[in-house]
Amino acid sequence: MSVAFTKEDSAETASETLLPDRPVSLHPNLVTEAGLKALELQLAQAREAYEAASKIDDVNERRRQAANPLRDARYFAARVRTAQIVPEPASTDVVAFGSTVTFSRADGRVQTYRIVGEDEADPKAGSISFVAPVARLLMGKAVGDVVDASGQELEIVAIA
Repeated sequence: MSVAFTKEDSAETASETLLPDRPVSLHPNLVTEAGLKALELQLAQAREAYEAASKIDDVNERRRQAANPLRDARYFAARVRTAQIVPEPASTDVVAFGSTVTFSRADGRVQTYRIVGEDEADPKAGSISFVAPVARLLMGKAVGDVVDASGQELEIVAIA
């Protein structure tokens, strides 16, 4: 085997295994209790994947397979370490972190979202981050309040 081929393979492996860290938000790491449990589960899964990759005999393949789980483990460890659990809202009088808010748009659409932490937000599943523009507009508002979201009026119709 030629040395050039070995070096090329090593360079290729290095580029595949030296992944940049996942970006960590500058916002406080507010989470619901379920959000913290999800972060802990994702950390455990990343660690398990790393351990499984560590058992691969071929060094280059081991590095390739371990790169993503190692990066994810660093990210989720930081997110678990900095998590600040926010208790469920004591009241449904105003929109708060953890609230489920239903609002109508001027075009007649009605949408419902739960306001949660950044890592647990999934708009398709009905949750948005507390730092999302719409969530920031709705926080502190009550049923019947109207907010302007980029020229479109949103009226709060329910808070749970």
